[in-house]
Amino acid sequence: MSTPTERAESLLRDLGAETVPHPGGTLLTHLRRVRSRLAGWNARPALQLAGLCHAFYGTDGFPTALLPLDRRGELVEVIGAEAESIVYFYGACDREATYPNLAARGSDFRDRFTGRSHTPDPRLRRDLAELTAANELDLADHDPAFRERYGADLLALFHRFRPVLSQAAWQDCLALGGTGRSGPDASPTP
Repeated sequence: MSTPTERAESLLRDLGAETVPHPGGTLLTHLRRVRSRLAGWNARPALQLAGLCHAFYGTDGFPTALLPLDRRGELVEVIGAEAESIVYFYGACDREATYPNLAARGSDFRDRFTGRSHTPDPRLRRDLAELTAANELDLADHDPAFRERYGADLLALFHRFRPVLSQAAWQDCLALGGTGRSGPDASPTP
């Protein structure tokens, strides 16, 4: 019997993630690295699966969607409802409206798919911050132009996220400043 990770990778291959160009190789390669980084931070399995699948519906910084929103049930069947809800939350995030106050208790999250705002629970806020950090650090690791252009903004973003980042994620984010790596503030990509 296959694991959720194996089933997710199979679906990603079936939907062409191996052929979508992305910094450091293909989208599938990037997604695997994000999942691996989250695993290294000891993220729970649902967040790791969300890291592997975070670009399924496209994102505010990467419009390529592997599945339309009306097929969310297919992803739920593969990775489970908890992980899929994180994937949706990540893809739906209107970054310009949400990122500046993400760490503040009671701040709004704007859903770019629906245009509506709501106040997410603290765990979902932490998940979004961790997934964002893992994603952006991977881009900074594999795209020197990205690092050069957005490094200071990305480090500032991580400092704003600090209250909702795990200690392991925060330590990895701090390494960004020490190595000159960089990335965008309000428009990170998948």
